[in-house]
Amino acid sequence: MGNTTEFKVAPPAGLEDIDVSSQRAVSLYEVIRDDIISGRLAPNERLVVTDLADRHGTSTNPVREALQMLRGEGFVVFSPNRGARVRPIDHDFVRNIYEISALIEPALTRWFVGMATDKDIAELERIQGLIEENNFVDPVLHSGLDVQFHTVVYQRHYNRHAAEIWWKHREVLRAVNQRFNYTLARRSQVIRDHREMIALVKAGEAEKAAEVVARHVEGSGRHLLEQMRAFNAAKAG
Repeated sequence: MGNTTEFKVAPPAGLEDIDVSSQRAVSLYEVIRDDIISGRLAPNERLVVTDLADRHGTSTNPVREALQMLRGEGFVVFSPNRGARVRPIDHDFVRNIYEISALIEPALTRWFVGMATDKDIAELERIQGLIEENNFVDPVLHSGLDVQFHTVVYQRHYNRHAAEIWWKHREVLRAVNQRFNYTLARRSQVIRDHREMIALVKAGEAEKAAEVVARHVEGSGRHLLEQMRAFNAAKAG
């Protein structure tokens, strides 16, 4: 896609100094998280440390560390006498993520408007042009471009923890969203929201831009939850 913007989450402080076991745990965290999101690990499936260690060719310590990381983000739950199991990526889980995003993203946007450069605005316009050119024909391409669009806004924020939370949650939602199609109404709203946001960044209207982003996140959440409900109802019927 040419000159793309790529968001790189800063590693936890001191990661370069941690031992090999902990570095392996970070890699395992990413692999197991992707298996949960994709459904390769089923909802409520038990996560047996020795089985995961054998599967991934490692010792048990990195697996335990990875499961604790996943527990901290809600992907894994621990039950007395039952050990770890996969947290279902269900209505409540997705709703909670969107509610957190609706708090974080407006704050990140408000800060961005105060420091956005002409180059930043040009990049937003470039990516938006690609989004409209694709026009949701390729959903994977749309998803990647949409992440790039918001990354321009969030990537330099001084609160790295908030930016990392956004990124991790966005990755979950990307995976879930790709199981469903956008309605025509949602497609039109996404385009309008992005255009309005660019105009407000240009005008230096931080509060209004934050309001648009809050509405954008809430609309995305409602759309995905409606799609999930419809899918589950059809499956149950």
